[in-house]
Amino acid sequence: MGIFLVAVVAWLTRLDSWRTYSPAGGGGYGDDSATVHSEKPSGVIRWLTTVDHKDIGLLYGAYAVVAFAWGGLSVMVMRLELSYPGTTIISADTYNALLTSHGITMLFLFGTPIIAAFANYLLPLMIGADDMAFPRINAIAFWLLPPAAFLVWAGLIFGPFVDGIAGAQTSWTMYPPLAADSTVAGTPAGDAGALNPGADLMMLGLHLSGISATMGAINFIATIFTERGEDVGWHNLDIFSWTMLTQSGLILFAFPLLGSALLMLLADRNLDTLFFDPAGGGPILWQHLFWFFGHPEVYILVLPPMGIISYVLPRFAGRKLFGFKFVVYSTLAIGVLSFGVWAHHMFASGMDPRLESAFMAVTLSIAIPSAVKVFNWITTLWNGSIRLNTPMLFCLGFVSNFIIGGVTGVFLGAVPVNQVLHETYYVIGHFHYIVMGAIGFAVFAGLYYWFPLYTGRMYQQRLGKWHFWLSMIGTNLTFFAMIFLGYGGMPRRYANYTLTIGPEALFTDLHQLTTIGAIILMIGQIIFVYNFIISWLEGPKVRDGDPWNLDEHGMKTKEWEWFEQNKILPMTDGGEPVNDDGSPPEPRADGGEVSSDEMASADVGDAGSGDDQ
Repeated sequence: MGIFLVAVVAWLTRLDSWRTYSPAGGGGYGDDSATVHSEKPSGVIRWLTTVDHKDIGLLYGAYAVVAFAWGGLSVMVMRLELSYPGTTIISADTYNALLTSHGITMLFLFGTPIIAAFANYLLPLMIGADDMAFPRINAIAFWLLPPAAFLVWAGLIFGPFVDGIAGAQTSWTMYPPLAADSTVAGTPAGDAGALNPGADLMMLGLHLSGISATMGAINFIATIFTERGEDVGWHNLDIFSWTMLTQSGLILFAFPLLGSALLMLLADRNLDTLFFDPAGGGPILWQHLFWFFGHPEVYILVLPPMGIISYVLPRFAGRKLFGFKFVVYSTLAIGVLSFGVWAHHMFASGMDPRLESAFMAVTLSIAIPSAVKVFNWITTLWNGSIRLNTPMLFCLGFVSNFIIGGVTGVFLGAVPVNQVLHETYYVIGHFHYIVMGAIGFAVFAGLYYWFPLYTGRMYQQRLGKWHFWLSMIGTNLTFFAMIFLGYGGMPRRYANYTLTIGPEALFTDLHQLTTIGAIILMIGQIIFVYNFIISWLEGPKVRDGDPWNLDEHGMKTKEWEWFEQNKILPMTDGGEPVNDDGSPPEPRADGGEVSSDEMASADVGDAGSGDDQ
């Protein structure tokens, strides 16, 4: 992997003026001698070679949708298996492999990339930048992800066809000693056993995705600090950019630690080191290292969706976000406090009770800035001119689901309650209220709100509302039933429940209710994908530069101003401005484009003024 990255850098240095390359459709980077590209290549070559932030944002989005489908289908198989006690359609080994793949896919291959999709496409438009600070690094960060996904899924892909390899069965937390010494069957290898290569490939893929996220974070930070327009200062930076800046800072501190821990775990597996062996550092060391990354990862995933809600909700409430500064301060507070709560995942591991009390206090305190955001969202709605379009419905769904997920998390943050509910389905219900009920709903709110921006078309609004209601019903039916399963004592990560672990009949009923909810949720996502694809290809074209009537309340923002100046479909010609007669614009020295308005006003000396389009 290191040799590959060095080779990429060496190749880049051989290119002429690679640092000052200016992507088509964006402004220049570097001095006035930048290379000018007035047109993008067409077809597959365009997508393989593009460094345009908008194209890369679309690539991230397509990648995330594929990962979401993989993770969703794997969990549906698991849910069907759990509908009845005992082994029904898949073995326990397959269940454990699907569980591991589902967790890592949704968190690392869907969650982080879908946020990067929004940030890549929108952040430069919002802050008045021509492109990302490092366009080529931006492209490299994306192209590290497909091989990462292949490595993570390799065990499941090759398992049915190749002997001696299978999907990793370590769960997404990869706790030693199992993760350090597991076979194809998922059991400890012992002295003579053969390790499962699928687990090693999964860890390498996870490490590669972390490198990608770190490169992206550096780019976002550099872009926000150095590429803002002259009229964008810290005082009027939009809330989504604030959350992306905080999230990127968390990534810089958290992901390198995960990468280091993964390398130590791989060394234990293959080089007989003792980092996490009881004779060396001990398995608890892994838990400390992993959760020092793992809990900030939760906020890495949830802060940008909070930014999307804080950005979109006011547009359909007809009011500016209430307490904007306090929302920013609460974002920064969450970023800082998130590194002080990791050990609440370890209350059952035998820590000193004094340490447990300290982590409990910090865990409960982090609920305060989260509550600030909730009250600000509710106050923004108060006496607002509310329009219940699909993006607004998903915003409201986010707020309600986030409240449930947050309150159940407060209970888990209390040591006595945690001791009872630790490693039960209560934890799954709480976590998925945040991951699907909150993060997922915010993603859908953003996708629907900005749909006209990146497609030039409008989605089918009735199908959008069907998607919301099926998702809302399915989410609450699925995960609230898990809350009751946890109260009943149902352990998580169990492939069946025929053992004497609790009331089997009650568990069966609740599991079947959960499965029904998951099926409803899946139907909603099928409608979403159908609506998304059909509307992108055949939806009514947007002729107005303000498709949401934001000007009515003075809520129109920079990305819609950009959209108004570029009223063509990004997918048909790469999103480039054209003149009124259809001819391509004249190239600028800085890599930007001359708009048709500027060309029409050339006789009064406005043409080529250097304003970014």
